[in-house]
Amino acid sequence: MTNQLDRLAIHTITTKPWSTEECISKYAAAGVRGITFWRYNFENCKPATVGRQARDAGLDVTSVARGGFFPAESPRLRQEAIEENLRAIDETAAVGAPSLVLVCGAYPGQSLQDSRLQIRDGISAILHHAAQAGVILAVEPLHPMYAESRSAINNMDQANQLCESLDNHPNIGIACDVYHTWWDPSLEVEINRAAASGNLTAYHICDWITPTSDLLNDRALMGEGCIELGKLSSTITSAGFKGYHEVEIFSSRWWGSDQDDYLNAIIQSFNAL
Repeated sequence: MTNQLDRLAIHTITTKPWSTEECISKYAAAGVRGITFWRYNFENCKPATVGRQARDAGLDVTSVARGGFFPAESPRLRQEAIEENLRAIDETAAVGAPSLVLVCGAYPGQSLQDSRLQIRDGISAILHHAAQAGVILAVEPLHPMYAESRSAINNMDQANQLCESLDNHPNIGIACDVYHTWWDPSLEVEINRAAASGNLTAYHICDWITPTSDLLNDRALMGEGCIELGKLSSTITSAGFKGYHEVEIFSSRWWGSDQDDYLNAIIQSFNAL
């Protein structure tokens, strides 16, 4: 019988108060099988070392967060963003993760269409390097509330269009995060569209509570909110996705709690799905 935790991965930002070493040791001890690192995890330790520590503990390194933020007001700043993404690709390869999640960015004051063109140009500029490094660039559509400054890619349809405009290059994909996409009436269709093109790279889970006290840092534990997570997870699985279900929760409320108890709650809520 398959252990349900075999499909569970956790982003280190979820247990932000813990050090990188604590995340690795405690996730592994709890039976979690995958870990996604944020780039801040590499500030005091080389990515290759962090990746080795994770694998020695029995964890798969599922991805790295994050690259992106391509739109900017000047060619110089857009080139700086490209160079930063090249460094992120190198870190992703060094830690041994198959994909780099892209929060694509937007520039306040310019049209969303212009930002989307700059996103496409930015990804196009780094695709060859990603291919050489063996890294998939996983475009993560963000909720429309972030359209002005964090991402001009706001639903799965736009992410699919972006991949298709780059000829469904094998080193570009999509990270479907339920926090950002659950509201979309076309979500099931777009998940299947991404899967059919081989672009469904990652699946992130948490929940949405109302009222929301903070648009960034008030995400909820699975089962606390209104997202139909069981239905979405079934849709993802039926589409042929065989990767990890990655818990990514930004929550000042949960960060302020006992993190060992929180990890236990994550595992219990995941099993309840």
